[in-house]
Amino acid sequence: MVTLVIFTVLVAFAFDFVNGFHDSANSIATVVSTRVLTPLQAVSWAAFWNFVAAFTFGTAVAKTVGSGLIDLSIVDPWVVLAGLLGAILWDLITWYWGLPSSSSHALLGGYAGAAIAKAGVGSLIFSGWIKPVAAIAVSPLLGFLLASILGIASLWVVRNSRPGRVDRWFRRLQLVSSAAFSFSHGSNDAQKTMGIIVGLLASSNALFAGVEGPLRFLYLPSPDHVPRWVILGAHAAIALGTLFGGWRIVRTMGTRITQLRPIGGFAAETGGASSILVASFLGVPVSTTHTISGAIMGVGAIRRASAVRWGVAGEMLVAWILTIPASAFAAGAFYWLAHLVRLTG
Repeated sequence: MVTLVIFTVLVAFAFDFVNGFHDSANSIATVVSTRVLTPLQAVSWAAFWNFVAAFTFGTAVAKTVGSGLIDLSIVDPWVVLAGLLGAILWDLITWYWGLPSSSSHALLGGYAGAAIAKAGVGSLIFSGWIKPVAAIAVSPLLGFLLASILGIASLWVVRNSRPGRVDRWFRRLQLVSSAAFSFSHGSNDAQKTMGIIVGLLASSNALFAGVEGPLRFLYLPSPDHVPRWVILGAHAAIALGTLFGGWRIVRTMGTRITQLRPIGGFAAETGGASSILVASFLGVPVSTTHTISGAIMGVGAIRRASAVRWGVAGEMLVAWILTIPASAFAAGAFYWLAHLVRLTG
């Protein structure tokens, strides 16, 4: 069982890598599509700020995920492992099709699906799901609203300036806004995996309570405690995934939703980052994908409604709706498969 716990922790970090790989488009699509940075410069910049978030923004989201969603009495390494595998599978499917779905909701759906497969719907702490479920609707709308306001305000400020000068200034400002968005991405998304690992370690405490030596670090004194190695490991994994970049999704986010200029990219990134940082402060696990997608649509809509390709937005909406049930189903299937293997073995 100790080996299984260690393997599951490694799979959790692998999910964080896939999360960064899948969601790198969230951080870099706008700054690449406006040609402020090259793709390699953009992923390096985003990865750096993903990791820096480890030292600054606390662990409120991790605590929400770790002990507020699933009854810890039914959590075991098999539940966590199946949940992670279900989320990874869904992320890879949507990456292949170039759909910017939510890695966060894939993880939450996978975790819930595995728990339900083991102990039924009663294993869910329903009060804990109110904030993340509400955020599915609120985060893109808030991103849309803030980006629209910032876009309108920016256009008003530069209304008498030459277009070339405006582009030069906002190309510089976009370096700041893209850093802010990557920082916010790390502050929220890495914490979800931290929460999953904390739930795993808390449920496995009996295995490590009396252990001395190199495995002592796996003992968790409290479910509310997030060890430093978990924090650093999660941020390093998501930053590394971002560095490799999910290029299939960049095109969808950067050019297929609407065409962006530096002033629009700045407004979208700043609006999205503000929304996510507020959620991280409140301990709400939100989808960075939903938030930046809403922000990009908001920037496009202030020019004219037809500037947003609503058909592409509709495809994304279908992926958003399917994410939690699809990853939950996949995780449940993984759990039952593991259960059958254990029975026959």
